[in-house]
Amino acid sequence: MFAKRIAIDLGTVSTLVYTPRRGIIVNEPSVVAVNSDQGSLVAIGQEAEDMLGRTPQALISHRPLRDGVIADFRITREMLKHYINLAIGRLRLVKPDVMISIPAGATSTEKKAVIDATIAAGARAAYIIEEPVAAALGAAVPVTQPRGNMVIDIGGGTTEIAVISLGGVVAQTSVRVGGNKIDTAISEYLRKHHNLSIGEHMAETVKHKIGRAIADDQQHSMQVQGRDIVGGLPKTITLADSEIIEPIQDILEQIVRNVRSVLEDTQPELVSDIIDQGIVLTGGGGKLTGVDVLFKKVIDVPILVADDPEYCVVNGAAVALGNLAEYQKSLLSSG
Repeated sequence: MFAKRIAIDLGTVSTLVYTPRRGIIVNEPSVVAVNSDQGSLVAIGQEAEDMLGRTPQALISHRPLRDGVIADFRITREMLKHYINLAIGRLRLVKPDVMISIPAGATSTEKKAVIDATIAAGARAAYIIEEPVAAALGAAVPVTQPRGNMVIDIGGGTTEIAVISLGGVVAQTSVRVGGNKIDTAISEYLRKHHNLSIGEHMAETVKHKIGRAIADDQQHSMQVQGRDIVGGLPKTITLADSEIIEPIQDILEQIVRNVRSVLEDTQPELVSDIIDQGIVLTGGGGKLTGVDVLFKKVIDVPILVADDPEYCVVNGAAVALGNLAEYQKSLLSSG
């Protein structure tokens, strides 16, 4: 029975797949390589990302999701089919039930597109859950209780901010900035200040290795390789963490402004709960060094980084799929 349930965190940057018996079986980039001449899929996931910037003209590597929602229906369907087959095999007597997370700010049309793509990919029933609710469940937040719980989920394409009580979202916003915007900010900084052009992978490596939300007592640096914009030749520089704090903070300030806006739209009783128990930080962006310290400083509310924050959404989607009756009002289904 459990092998026929699949939870999927379908993100702009990465896709995670969970099955009850095996746990997380896929954690790959949301990238697809397509043969432009034939229109056929050549590679999906990590293999496709490895082709980014390295493919011949006949091959196009791109991301079929933008800002957490489907930008290319056909390719997203094929990507979902690929991961469903990985989860339960191509030969099956019973189609699976699939739970997929989506941004809280997705429109009804975008939600329907996710359900339609999931059914077309081979699901018997498709359910969608808003990412902040899934993130809260994955972080073991007691969302069904009559008290306010606030979650900030910093994903690759979007940041989901929500206040949840009694299993439902009381106030929320979906900010279309996340880890990929931080990568872009780092790339733009290097282009402007060092005349250095770098690829997506290098920008992400810089973020993970020396990215800081706030300065600390230690100094960190790394070698960054790319192409000199002026001369066009390969170039290597030594980059200090202090240089990229400012462009990263510009992104984080957008998130903080929206957190304040959500709090302003929340009933005082629920805000009191949030002050008492703190805000839970999830998503891959929650691993950015010092982000909890910065948010605590500017919002003046305790910030709690969830364990394994990048897995909270897919784990929470799995919890909801295994307890459909309990979380029914938080879900949208194909039925």
